[in-house]
Amino acid sequence: VAKAVYGSIAHRFEGSCFLENVRERSLVPHEGLVQLQETLLSKILGGVGVKLSNVDDPAYEIEKRLWNKRVLIILDDVDHLKQLENLAGGYNWFGAGSRVIITTRDKHLLIAHGVSLTYKVKELEFCEAFELFSWNSFKKDRPKDDYVKLVERAVYYT
Repeated sequence: VAKAVYGSIAHRFEGSCFLENVRERSLVPHEGLVQLQETLLSKILGGVGVKLSNVDDPAYEIEKRLWNKRVLIILDDVDHLKQLENLAGGYNWFGAGSRVIITTRDKHLLIAHGVSLTYKVKELEFCEAFELFSWNSFKKDRPKDDYVKLVERAVYYT
């Protein structure tokens, strides 16, 4: 859902960034969050290779460079408040009209970060989930017969 939203509205902003798998990517020892911050700035500033590893406060660098830009940022699969604080600290970080969309399984993170508007995505029915899984895995609406049971188990598990 977040990817579809991003694809349909990103062109309306001065800069945009979709950061996938924030939870997993931030686990990289010593550099995880800094790499995410560098990616965020690089994408929004038009592919410029940004290096923040020598900066005392990388989060401040984001605010300093983006405070006057209208941006769209999607943070996918966030699971710690520290991730939000370092990637989308506050309303003053970005210019007027900016949007930050956060996907998480933990509603309390959003509350703790002061998010003003939330939307709970409706769970897919089994058939819809099966088809979505098939499209993402096999590039068609149904897997080969050899994989049907495996896909059914995977969809049922999730």
